[in-house]
Amino acid sequence: MKFIRWLYPGIGVKRWLLVFTAGTFLLGLGIAMAIDPTALTAIETAITEIASTRQQVSTVRAGMVLAVAGGALTLVALQAIIRNVYQATVPRGGESLGKLLFSRRSLERGPRIVAIGGGTGLSVLLRGLKEFTGNLAAVVTVSDDGGSSGRLRQELGILPPGDIRNCLLALADTEPLMERLFQYRFKEGSGLAGHNFGNLFIAALTDVTGDFEEAVRESSKVLAVRGKVLPTTLQNVTLSAELEDGRYVRGETAVSGATSRIKRLFLDPPDPEPLPEALAAIREADAIVLGPGSLYTSVVTNLLVPGIAQAIRESRALKIHVLNIMTQPGETPGYRASDHVLVLLHDGGDECVDVVVSNSQQVPGDVAARYAAQGARPVEVDERNLATLGVALVQEPLAAWDGGVVRHSAEKLARCLWRVILKHRGAVIRQRLIEMYTSPEKAKG
Repeated sequence: MKFIRWLYPGIGVKRWLLVFTAGTFLLGLGIAMAIDPTALTAIETAITEIASTRQQVSTVRAGMVLAVAGGALTLVALQAIIRNVYQATVPRGGESLGKLLFSRRSLERGPRIVAIGGGTGLSVLLRGLKEFTGNLAAVVTVSDDGGSSGRLRQELGILPPGDIRNCLLALADTEPLMERLFQYRFKEGSGLAGHNFGNLFIAALTDVTGDFEEAVRESSKVLAVRGKVLPTTLQNVTLSAELEDGRYVRGETAVSGATSRIKRLFLDPPDPEPLPEALAAIREADAIVLGPGSLYTSVVTNLLVPGIAQAIRESRALKIHVLNIMTQPGETPGYRASDHVLVLLHDGGDECVDVVVSNSQQVPGDVAARYAAQGARPVEVDERNLATLGVALVQEPLAAWDGGVVRHSAEKLARCLWRVILKHRGAVIRQRLIEMYTSPEKAKG
């Protein structure tokens, strides 16, 4: 019997189970004596005989004393049992049990949010949103062909694990040492130099389980991930582009580094099978977030997988595009906010963007100058053109300067998106109530 395991020596539970049992017995006995003094005359007599004063002891008073003592023993034992179990199952230094239970339950009731993209931007977004809801799903591009991911893809024939790894770590509820381990990059060693431990871990799990999707699922368990990380497709796809100067480039790295504007983006093979779980997550979402991240190689590449864009269009979720703070040389040179939206509408359809969330914080002069030297500048927010496209605009200070690098602040971005999503949910609920009470059937009633 599984219950017998609780009686094994050394786990620090048996003694408290005995105390709990004794406390419960005394609590019940005391209540019974307090409620019905005539029911336990034998006990009353025994207590009277033991009393040094030889005076009659009030059964009701004795019952109350026993009830208080029993209740105290029960609470102490219960607290000790919970503490021992908690300390054995939760990493040291974790938050208190009460706070943990409260946060977990509140997160479980949060809205269902699907974040679509790849690269650093998506992991920043997830790191912030996981503090607001546990119903998160990251739909991640698998077209990366550079660095450690590209080498593993070429040598082992697996899907590139880099973006998947970053999203897993962003959603992880684990110790800092584990995160440092998964982000560790080997600096030397024949064949190892340049590889990331997390990438090798996922590659090894893929070989052990025989399936990349299963490897990602098992990695999620190891890292105690809040939510799901889903590749857009399980097929090995290559991203290619037709440029405005007439050239064709093949591979994500080549597309990202193109010196001419991108005219058309496509996948090879052109019709990879979408992951069914990714489609289901999109259809069931309360909110869908596109970006932040490289417009073409992180966001649009997901929309090219058949079924993904259609699922977004057909979803009743609020569709939000998080605008990049800076333009990206090779992908979005000189692009304004409306240009980003036009690209998404072209590849995703007319109903794939409802709201654009943009940074209103000014980039410091020295940081802006450094980016300008590389051909990048803050993205211009052309409000009039966005309004013409039928897209709402939300502007808030969302930036963070990390070592001179412009990034979205995970906390600021998450709070902004949370307010936008909650406002939308409130509007949807009000609209449904209006429809409910103004429907023809209701009017007839």
